[in-house]
Amino acid sequence: MYTDTDLLWSPSRSAAESSNIAGFMRWLSGARGLSFSDYPELWRWSTADVPAFWSAVWEFYGLDAVSGYEEVLADPSMPGASWFPGARLNFAERCFARATPARPALISVSEGGEPVETSWEQLGREVAAVAASLRDMGVRPGDRIAGYLPNTSHAVVALLAGAAVGAVWTVCSQDFGTSSVLARLRQARPTVLIAADGYHHGGKEFDRRPAVAELVEGLPTVRHLLAVDHLYTSSAGSSWSQRPTVEQHAWSELVGIQAELEFADVPFDHPLWILWSSGTTGVPKGIVQGHGGIVVELLKALGLGVDLRGDDRYFFHTSTSWMVWNFMVGGLLHGSTLVLYDGSPTCPDVNGVWRVAQQTGATVVGVGAAYLVALEKADAHPAAEVDLSAVRSILQTGSSLPGSTWRWVYDRLAPDAWLQSICGGTDICSVLAGGSALLPVRAKRIQCPALGVALAAWDPSGQPLIGDQGELVVTAPMPSMPLYFVDDPDSRRYLQSYFDVYPGVWRHGDWVTVDPDLSVVVAGRSDSTLNRMGVRMGSADIYAVVERLPQISDSLVVGVELRDGRYFMPLFVVLAEGTADDDELRNSIATSIRQNLSPRHVPDVIVPIGAVPRTLTGKKLEVPVKRILQGAQIAEVSAEGAITHPEMLAWFADFASRTASLP
Repeated sequence: MYTDTDLLWSPSRSAAESSNIAGFMRWLSGARGLSFSDYPELWRWSTADVPAFWSAVWEFYGLDAVSGYEEVLADPSMPGASWFPGARLNFAERCFARATPARPALISVSEGGEPVETSWEQLGREVAAVAASLRDMGVRPGDRIAGYLPNTSHAVVALLAGAAVGAVWTVCSQDFGTSSVLARLRQARPTVLIAADGYHHGGKEFDRRPAVAELVEGLPTVRHLLAVDHLYTSSAGSSWSQRPTVEQHAWSELVGIQAELEFADVPFDHPLWILWSSGTTGVPKGIVQGHGGIVVELLKALGLGVDLRGDDRYFFHTSTSWMVWNFMVGGLLHGSTLVLYDGSPTCPDVNGVWRVAQQTGATVVGVGAAYLVALEKADAHPAAEVDLSAVRSILQTGSSLPGSTWRWVYDRLAPDAWLQSICGGTDICSVLAGGSALLPVRAKRIQCPALGVALAAWDPSGQPLIGDQGELVVTAPMPSMPLYFVDDPDSRRYLQSYFDVYPGVWRHGDWVTVDPDLSVVVAGRSDSTLNRMGVRMGSADIYAVVERLPQISDSLVVGVELRDGRYFMPLFVVLAEGTADDDELRNSIATSIRQNLSPRHVPDVIVPIGAVPRTLTGKKLEVPVKRILQGAQIAEVSAEGAITHPEMLAWFADFASRTASLP
């Protein structure tokens, strides 16, 4: 029998010595006179002498030949750290810096289709053409452009073209409902919308042209619509929008324009993109990250952490709304080939992702924890049905993985592969704790904190904990931390999101245990963000849909990480007077969430309750209810007299005790 601390994998001597991180350590010895005996020693130096570490990353990846800088870290305070003042870097330009004509840049697969390769030359031509068109449309550095796109080559080209111009990119996946998309893109105020006619999922085609028309109507700042034919040939020839002030352009015509590949010369902290992550109240947060910060962070994270190389084929099953899509596109910085899949992970069967990996020769494959758990529960045996001999590493993220699933990976999926469990987030578009090619893999344990990440577990008073669970904090700045939030001029939302508990120290919102050997265990979210299949959404998004229904007077939703690795998302509703508690009501609620928000965030159960408990200032008790459903005692989560309807906490405790799916 396995135990939770069982050794599942160890790097061979040759694999460790040929890894990127071993090469970096040899370079440090020769170029800097620094010698480190193992990973923990290297990590401690990387977080103790932050400027020295990041200057080493800069030089090791050849950025010293691209731009100079005045100093590495002019201001170390959080938030507001000032990185590499004087440096000038363009993300798109760096993505082409390691282009290799002998290998494709992209391999695109639509559900049920054959792989289609895009050469580096073709990618360059298309990016140049779209960038030139954007300039002709009046797009200038700092302007915002938005995508409503599936995971296809069009999305990669659009991002790189926008970055080449110096515009700020943002994108929403097409499985998000229009109200959810508008809640994000209205904040971005884009002048250009790039939208596909639809996407594939579960053996079906979803026509999104009517949704595109709704988006154009709801985004008054949009002046140009770039219509992408993905499902239907020549559909872009017809008008998708009736708004006379919007000019529609066929993507297929734009990419044929002859143009030179030019890149805006932008400073290190020039905004690159907006990623969206919801808080527990209010509208979704627009997180702005910069060209330089993303370049150096993803060179480090993918190169020294993931061990990504130029000859890798890098496949992450993701939508464009999940930050791992951006994390995947960062593979271009290393000259890697990206594998893009538009489709369901379980089509034509549960091994859908692995069939795409086989089709494309993927060597590094990323998936959400929920997918691996589902495969295990289905008693799947991909290794017996699919040729995964090319896969050397599997990335797993989105939530914690139960011990049995770690063991299933090595028994049934890829016995010789390196399983990297990574923890990070939209907030930094990177990894806080993840893998190292120098360390063993043990069940239920993330191998280590990432280089340059001063990660720790703290108790409520701000004291560090070793071997005990605490709040995940980062005590030194990282280059990819947000520049700012959209529409947050006084930084109030930014401060509240990460610095309200420990001023000057980043609180990530996860429960974490850091052991003496630096292995890390993440126990789930310490706040109430809904993290469904790796895509975060705020509870406010759910309430905005559900509480519009006349049958519902109030509601409470929580996302609960269970001990066996499953994720349970119940929705509790207070019914309006005279409303019947029946299947018709539940179907109505589920349909409304699916159509107006996201199919990923349809609750597992919908349960009527007498009242929603709140703080005396009116905030719903999401985190306390979540903790009760995870097994906490009422006295541990709420002080007497501090809430309305305190009797409801006993109701939730009773619900937990009589619900078979809970611990």
